[in-house]
Amino acid sequence: MNKHTEPTRPADEQQQVTLRSPAELADALPFLMGFHPSDSVVLVALHGDEGRFGGRLRLGIPRSPREWEPVSAQLAACLVEGSERRGSRPDGIVAFLCQDPENGATGRGVRDRLQPLAQFIRTGFGRLDIPVHEVLCISDGRFWSYCCPDTRCCPPEGTVLALPGTSVMAAASAYAGIQVRGSLREMEARLEPWCGSTEMAASQEQALDEAAGALVPLILGGGDRERVGVSTLRTARELIDRLAQTPPAPPRREGGGAVEGDGGTDATDDRLIADHEAAAVIVGLQDREIRDRAARWMEGPDAEPALRLWRALARRCVGSYAEHAVPPLALAGWVAWSRGDEPTARVALGLALRLDPTYTFAQLLHQAFNEGLDPETLRRCMRGEPDAAESAPARPARRATTKRAGKLMKRAVRKATVKKATPRTVPSPGPRPGPTATRGRAAGRSGRRGTKTGK
Repeated sequence: MNKHTEPTRPADEQQQVTLRSPAELADALPFLMGFHPSDSVVLVALHGDEGRFGGRLRLGIPRSPREWEPVSAQLAACLVEGSERRGSRPDGIVAFLCQDPENGATGRGVRDRLQPLAQFIRTGFGRLDIPVHEVLCISDGRFWSYCCPDTRCCPPEGTVLALPGTSVMAAASAYAGIQVRGSLREMEARLEPWCGSTEMAASQEQALDEAAGALVPLILGGGDRERVGVSTLRTARELIDRLAQTPPAPPRREGGGAVEGDGGTDATDDRLIADHEAAAVIVGLQDREIRDRAARWMEGPDAEPALRLWRALARRCVGSYAEHAVPPLALAGWVAWSRGDEPTARVALGLALRLDPTYTFAQLLHQAFNEGLDPETLRRCMRGEPDAAESAPARPARRATTKRAGKLMKRAVRKATVKKATPRTVPSPGPRPGPTATRGRAAGRSGRRGTKTGK
């Protein structure tokens, strides 16, 4: 099969790794994405005669086979349009179908069941005159090729994946400082509501009931809205300082590499936050102005404990308060992106948009890094916002400053989008190259108000 190359260092000192076989492609996937995708379709654009890797796109495998054909066509159009927007049409595609067997099934059974999806992907790109060089199914620790007929390298029983950390791609990625952050399922679990202890969930839901009954009338009434903001941000500040005093556990080691995804740190963070404190901040963040002020904790020593706080609050949006997780999820995505952790940002913003596809703040952030915008542009907007948690109740002029910061952020995203657009502009942004990036169609700019008074 064709060989493909992947740069693993900055442009001025790139080291290229050549992948020559389906086995090497399968082994490279976690390093291309920054995590182990699960239940996912992953598409990677190839450019030039050497098959240089370009934009990536990931989507959960649709449960209904009736959706496979239209979804495949949409994914093909999205990846091609995004690549053209970046400057060049793909010369080829490689695709991965990642799904583990369930209910006593086998990896080979998964391969057989997903074969029509693989064919739809090939025909979807074929209609656009772009060849699909390889489609791999990865399941149950093995991989199968839908394109290679040679049973010597791609036997019917599948090929066992290489041990983690033993390939040339793993070595090059470690040298380049690229980390694999666990599986997609593990990353999502750190942000999803509690499901292990019904007693804990019931206690947190009761605290949310009490906080909503006390705070929502004040937020909607207008006159006490600023007081709620001061109280919410003061409590959040106290929690960030508390978390900062308890360093997170180091990443676990697997196959010679560091893998993020520490449940011990999350459990410790959960113990450090009382139900009533979490409830008060969660309800307060439903107001978009309060959320925008909280977004200031995105750099320096505040960033790491702030990300832990937003994760912890998302986990506490239990029961009927599931949609209240949208603001903390969006904030977690923003802080992760600001820290340079794009895989975590994508997972957090993906969950936020899954709960509320019209949530403007998450839409803008998703669009911003799809367009390759430097987060420093948005950080400068945030730094101009006053800190209500450390001052007396704000005057009306301060609220105007907060609104102006939000408008500046939207303007910065849209200005960057227009500036980077080519004459072949398409309505939605698409994939962009990057060693740990997954790129998809960003949500549109317009949208209704999200949870409560948030956007």
